[in-house]
Amino acid sequence: MEGNDNNNDRRNFLKAGLLTGGSLLAASALQSVFSSEKDSGEKVKVLTTDGKLVEVDSTHIKKAQPCCVNSKESRVGIPDKKFVMVIDMSRCKDALKCQKSCAKHHALPEDVKWLKVLKMQESEETAPYWMPKPCFHCDHPPCVKVCPVDATYKRSDGIVLIDNERCIGCRFCMAACPYSARSFNWGEPKIPTDANYSPETSVPRKKGTVEKCDFCPDMLRQGKLPHCVSACPNGVYYFGDLNEDTVTNGDETLRFSQLIKDKAGYRELESLGTEPSVYYLPAANRIFPFKDRVENKEEHQH
Repeated sequence: MEGNDNNNDRRNFLKAGLLTGGSLLAASALQSVFSSEKDSGEKVKVLTTDGKLVEVDSTHIKKAQPCCVNSKESRVGIPDKKFVMVIDMSRCKDALKCQKSCAKHHALPEDVKWLKVLKMQESEETAPYWMPKPCFHCDHPPCVKVCPVDATYKRSDGIVLIDNERCIGCRFCMAACPYSARSFNWGEPKIPTDANYSPETSVPRKKGTVEKCDFCPDMLRQGKLPHCVSACPNGVYYFGDLNEDTVTNGDETLRFSQLIKDKAGYRELESLGTEPSVYYLPAANRIFPFKDRVENKEEHQH
């Protein structure tokens, strides 16, 4: 009986875009995504939110069209750039200025964090430290491969974005991301009245879509740093261009290759082959003593 149930689930997915945990899509949205054309014989693999691969004939998935001028421009990327971020955990004091700046400029509610700052400790005998965690903007992003409507995509400059005009809320990308970098917008967002939507700003946010850190490409087009980088008071984040081999935290500009070599830089879960664009420097020779967030609560409020 269990096998029959699984087969039924797959048939239901093909017919109606079944989502585990309950469908969030209206019938009109499904009609715009799934085609009624005859099978071509070409199969496309998509991932369900419970981690199962299913095959869908390519003719049953319509290709989404750009929603607007901003959407088309945002897919191109900034010419001749390959953006990279380096996070120096020895500098992180858990000030959370980066997180607050990200929330402010992307109109995020208090309970939504695109940039997480995690307390890390390998064992009881080792010292704890703070680890900021944005989206890693992988060179081989699993999230892009599983999106059935081309809503999440990788640009020539290395940035991975989500077009929430295309997103149907299936959450396949969330299941595929090994870094848990994505979140789902369950509620009605607070939309600034003066905002025109663009995947480069991720504003206004839309209910029923997936969202994440976007590396602030609107700022990069102006020659400015992402909001988290410029907001950090301790120079934790370095951002720059891999093609030029330079990164900066706003106060100092360094050779990316030399920084990684001298301070033993590494990337998360290298064995997966995702090739993240975010590198970490170990929390060695820290410039601040570690204070737990409970003890440091008053400081965060100022």
